[in-house]
Amino acid sequence: LATGPRQNNSIFYEIRTYDIKPSKMKEFVEMVNKYFHLRTAHSELVGFWSAELGAMNKVVHVWKYDNFAHRTAVRHALASDKDWQGKFISAALPLIEKQHNEVAYLVPWCQLGKPPKEGGVYEWVTFQMKPGGPALWGEAFQAAVTAHVNTGYTKLIGVFHTEYGLLNTVHVLWWNENSDHRAAGRHSAHEDARVVAAVRDSVRFLESQQNMLLIPLQCSPLK
Repeated sequence: LATGPRQNNSIFYEIRTYDIKPSKMKEFVEMVNKYFHLRTAHSELVGFWSAELGAMNKVVHVWKYDNFAHRTAVRHALASDKDWQGKFISAALPLIEKQHNEVAYLVPWCQLGKPPKEGGVYEWVTFQMKPGGPALWGEAFQAAVTAHVNTGYTKLIGVFHTEYGLLNTVHVLWWNENSDHRAAGRHSAHEDARVVAAVRDSVRFLESQQNMLLIPLQCSPLK
C-alpha cells in the first residue's frame, strides 16, 4: 500500500537521522568535520545537516547507492576499515542517543537538484500521506509542490518517497537564501490563488506534516 512510481533505475537514497546527546552536539559536529572523509571514501554523501529549527540536537545525512548490493558492499568495507572504526565510530557512538534510517527513491518527476549558490539554509519537510501510495495521492502532491516551485521564492532540491521505514512518507528538501527570505516567500505564496488551490487539493490525502530548518555541516556536499 505504499510503493509506487519512481526513477527508472535502481538508485536509492538512505536517509539517516541521529539524535545527539544535548551536551555532546558540539563535540559530535567537530568529529564529523574532522573524520568524515574516512566515510565518504566509501560511498557518495548527498548532504549532512544539523537541525536549527523544528528539532534540536539532531543531524540528518543522506547517502546515494547504485543498488542494494552496492550498499551491502559498502557496509562490509566500513566494518573492516580500522581508521573509520577507530577514529570515528568508537568515539561517536557514546554521543548518540538514537539512530533512525529510511530507504527512499526520488519520485519520477524530480531530479536531485543543487542550490544556485552556497551559504543558504535548507528546509526538510516530511509529509505522512494516507495509505495507497502515489497511485492515490501522487498527482495532487506533485501539483502542490510544483505550485510552490512556480512562485520562484524557493529552490527544490529533491522529493523522496520511502520504501523502507514508515511507509507513505514523502520528504521534500528545499533551499532558500536565508530564513527571512523563506518566511517572506512562503507568506506571499500562501496569498497566491494557484498555490492555495493546489494545497487544498493535496491535503485531502495528508495525515501529518513536520518540517525542520537545516544548516549544512562543513563536510556536506550540499552547502
